[in-house]
Amino acid sequence: MRNRILGLAAAGVAVFAAMSAEAAEVNVYSYRQPFLVEPLFKAFTDKTGVAVNVVFAKKGLIERLKSEGAASPADLIFTVDIGRLHDAMKAGVVEPVKTSALAANIPASLRDPDGNWYGLTTRARLFFVSRDRVPEGSIKTYEQLTDPKWKGRICTRSGKHVYMIALTASMIAHHGKEKAEAWLAGLKDNLARRPQGNDRAQVKAIHAGECDISIGNHYYYQKMLDDPKQKPWAESVRVVFPNQDGRGAHVNISGASLVKGAPNRDNAIALLEFLSSKEGQGLYANVNGEYPVSTDVKGPDMLAAFKADTLSLARVAALREEAGRMADRVDYDG
Repeated sequence: MRNRILGLAAAGVAVFAAMSAEAAEVNVYSYRQPFLVEPLFKAFTDKTGVAVNVVFAKKGLIERLKSEGAASPADLIFTVDIGRLHDAMKAGVVEPVKTSALAANIPASLRDPDGNWYGLTTRARLFFVSRDRVPEGSIKTYEQLTDPKWKGRICTRSGKHVYMIALTASMIAHHGKEKAEAWLAGLKDNLARRPQGNDRAQVKAIHAGECDISIGNHYYYQKMLDDPKQKPWAESVRVVFPNQDGRGAHVNISGASLVKGAPNRDNAIALLEFLSSKEGQGLYANVNGEYPVSTDVKGPDMLAAFKADTLSLARVAALREEAGRMADRVDYDG
């Protein structure tokens, strides 16, 4: 864990003129990797003169906020996955905020109805399929993952991982508990091996001939292409966005929440608004290869535009516990 203070710019802009010159800073606790957020924070500082102080960590930030309580210097917490944002809300370490800019910039399905968290980028949960062994058009939906023709041909990570939990929760929302559980059991029946590894490990398994289909976040495709060792893995698969003729592909988010009792509340809100603006969204998408939440900003060039599921992620968050119990009931990882 380390702390970084990004540079100050001399001048601000009119919209931020009301900010106190004595408190021209905002403190961020971030699970997001430094290289993903530092360019965004620097752009904000250059534009406003407000310094961004950041503590980076791989885990434990919610516990740290709980321990610090009212004495915490943190203003914002940044993380990935709706589950982790929801966990911060449940822990009581964040507070709601609503502004007309945030409401205009971020679709309702990608923010908490009460303003406790906001999505800043989206990531599609799609299929990686073997170019050699899976004909084009032979799998188009999440529901088709249970087709007997795929028995012994699918690889996934753990059913208890937050990405799989969110997908399962979305299936519960769309189909109800009974049908969603039958789907999860059917998917397990089609697995080529016991769930293991991360999203890239599944594509590696496809390249090795261990399976033919995997589920993963879209941005790993470009990351693998950019890695000489992993490039052959990526070149062995084709990307399929599921459910394009129906509700659209399941998406998750990276996002942020205002910390309860934030000492630099106005600056924190200004940073949120900047990151949700057209300028901020363009920077965010270019830096990390995720899709912008703003419909006014073009997504990454590596993959075509796609139809996204507009199911509220607040609904997905509310069903996460049931999704976790469901994974246990079908013994998905067994």
